[in-house]
Amino acid sequence: MIPQTQCLTTHLLPSILPTAHFPKYSLPLPQLKPLHKIRFITSKANPFQKHLLQSPRCSVSVVSEPAHLGSTNSTKPYPAEVSRTIMELSSVGTLSTLTQDGWPLGIGVRFAVDPEGTPILCLNASSRKFSLDRRSSLHVQLEQCGLRTPQCTIEGSLDKPEDRVFLKKLQTIWNKRFAEEVDEDLIYVVSVERVLQIEDFTEDGLWVTSSDYKLANPDPLRDFAEKFVEEINEHNMEDVCRFCNIYVDLDFQVSKARIVWVDRLGFDMRLSSPNDGVFEVRIPFPREVTDEKGAKSSFNCMSQLAWEVERSYQVPDFTKVNKLKKITRRGGH
Repeated sequence: MIPQTQCLTTHLLPSILPTAHFPKYSLPLPQLKPLHKIRFITSKANPFQKHLLQSPRCSVSVVSEPAHLGSTNSTKPYPAEVSRTIMELSSVGTLSTLTQDGWPLGIGVRFAVDPEGTPILCLNASSRKFSLDRRSSLHVQLEQCGLRTPQCTIEGSLDKPEDRVFLKKLQTIWNKRFAEEVDEDLIYVVSVERVLQIEDFTEDGLWVTSSDYKLANPDPLRDFAEKFVEEINEHNMEDVCRFCNIYVDLDFQVSKARIVWVDRLGFDMRLSSPNDGVFEVRIPFPREVTDEKGAKSSFNCMSQLAWEVERSYQVPDFTKVNKLKKITRRGGH
């Protein structure tokens, strides 16, 4: 099942409605969700107080296929961004090249990346002898929440830099990454010619050009994304399950729901049904976020809205996401 683009737009904040709209309640205004139940909120102040007279709108949707660099789609990071993020968060990969007798051979290597995402390797004497020519590839994987493993494969040339100034810069990058000194004679780089980005095992990949890869920025949430997801899944499971009912149009019962990953544009959820299998759905943030504070604030806003809609304090004014991606690789969490 291929997910299709569906927009979901609603007011983030409760409107100030007359009491007559709520005949069975004695309060003149709908009661807000107790914010202390959301672990991410650190301030006791009501985050909606200064916006009570405004009605910003929230857009939630799921994309039909991975976005390409230059696309107008803004609900999911581009493949080039995903590849840069994988390379920034990883430090181990598989370097493959041809041996002198013509056989392909892959070896595990550590790597760092420069500001353009170029992999920097440290190869000892024996590792440098196995290559027949400079053509090589570096395959890197990133496990997300134990549920998904996005990966990228960089194709390029294995080169030995000669410029001493450039080598000094690479040594500094390596030292910053691994907190160790490295002999400049052992430093190699993989000059990027193109990149294959794959969302998960058994998924089809997308090729990314060298220029798109180098111009892309790694996701700004990458350094705390794993911790963010772990905290939500551990402490805010009630909100995660509520998201399924409020933001997604389901025709089956969800037995388990977890957030898989978070980025600047939103998060991916994995849903399990005892009879229907496993599905993945993309739920964007109301707006792009650039740091941890913004991501937590957006999650809390969406939790508040879902809580109000569930209790009929807020009338939903949106189209739910009704297309999910069927996951066939794993039968559950």
